[in-house]
Amino acid sequence: MNLQVILNLAVAAIVLAFLVVQQKRHASFTVRVFSALGVGVVMGAGLQALYGAGSDVVKVTGQYLDIVGSGYVKLLQMIVMPLIMVSIVSAILKLRNASSLGKISALTIGTLMLTTTVAAAIGILMAKLFGLSAAGLASNAAELARGAYLEGKLADAQSISLPNMLLSFIPSNPFLDMTGARKTSTIAVVVFAVFIGIAAIGIAEKKPEHFTSFDHAVHVAHSIVMRMVTLVLRLTPYGVFALMAQVVSSSSYADILNLIGFVVASYCALLLMFCVHLAMVSASGLNPLRYTRKILPVLTFAFTSRTSAGSIPMSVQTQTQRLGTPEGIANFAASFGATIGQNGCAGIYPAMLAVMIAPTVGIDPFTASFLVPLLAIITIGSVGVAGVGGGATFAALIVLSSMNLPVALAGLLISIEPLIDMGRTALNVSGSIAAGTVTSRVMGETNMAAFASDQELQVDSQSAA
Repeated sequence: MNLQVILNLAVAAIVLAFLVVQQKRHASFTVRVFSALGVGVVMGAGLQALYGAGSDVVKVTGQYLDIVGSGYVKLLQMIVMPLIMVSIVSAILKLRNASSLGKISALTIGTLMLTTTVAAAIGILMAKLFGLSAAGLASNAAELARGAYLEGKLADAQSISLPNMLLSFIPSNPFLDMTGARKTSTIAVVVFAVFIGIAAIGIAEKKPEHFTSFDHAVHVAHSIVMRMVTLVLRLTPYGVFALMAQVVSSSSYADILNLIGFVVASYCALLLMFCVHLAMVSASGLNPLRYTRKILPVLTFAFTSRTSAGSIPMSVQTQTQRLGTPEGIANFAASFGATIGQNGCAGIYPAMLAVMIAPTVGIDPFTASFLVPLLAIITIGSVGVAGVGGGATFAALIVLSSMNLPVALAGLLISIEPLIDMGRTALNVSGSIAAGTVTSRVMGETNMAAFASDQELQVDSQSAA
């Protein structure tokens, strides 16, 4: 380790100490998260200005920052499956009503699927307005390599069908799915938890003493898991700082400028779709400005971490504590939203890619014969897209291969992939929260006192249960 790296890490340590001081002085969670975001951007930009994005100093510094950034994400991923399991079982035991469970599932999934179709339409519109096309784009060595990689993954995408995807939701080995081994493991764990909850309700009258014991055990497990969630969420500002510093320091500004049209069009589409989410929330009778302010911390984390699945714990906490959504609905929305109907990764992104690539093979992408199948394929293909890194690529492969378009051309965007993926992930999480919020309002379950309150997310020791 050379002197430059040591100095960089010393600066990072000072920043982390500053964040610790903020926490000890009881600065609000939102303030700490946005402070971390801002300082991370400044440090990342400073590292790039001093050493260059591809320098060894930036690379080695990033590896040490990764201990904090990726370490935090891994801790969140560690508690995702236990959180889903005990929260959904606990919610069903409280619900005691299978018809309500069916309504919650149908409303949540239906909202996610519908918004994905709308997101795809917005992506197509932005591609049209900005005149995006893959024709004439130059390929460097990295882009060619990425194209070859995508073609190698094509067989996996082509083997996916809706019946196979639906079957993959059924956990033949739930303990394997608890490890997150499959792309659809999150939904499989949800299904397994639902079965446990329904089975427990089934013995409530026949064996009340057994049900009481199980209910108590689930309550204890739920308390422990939620305490784990609280402990991990306290580390959010530190993780956001490290993740943001890494992204900014390693991004190539030249590549971003070269593809600035796609970047701007993508973020215009993402912002427009976020406005659709706000319109849904407003139509349900909630104040969209208050709603936005309450979900900003979790969207900030999703933006910096680029993982929808890793955002589940904070999403659930935000929905329950700040939006007044019941825990069962919040868990269903966050869990389903990490795999089904991702508005950014499975909606906007593949739609824009398809419209860009179609002209390279002589297809007019703005005809009904192209657009109608495209929207249908995107909506159906959005089922089961993994909420981790690479989910958008997998969704794009499914769509492009189904439309008989060359998948290798998607590799032309590799240089700006991290920048676009940040916005896509934030929109994915926004979509899942909006689905939970709307479902809660339709079911008449929203705690309006919690929504009206200005209370911060409770992750600090003095306020944690």
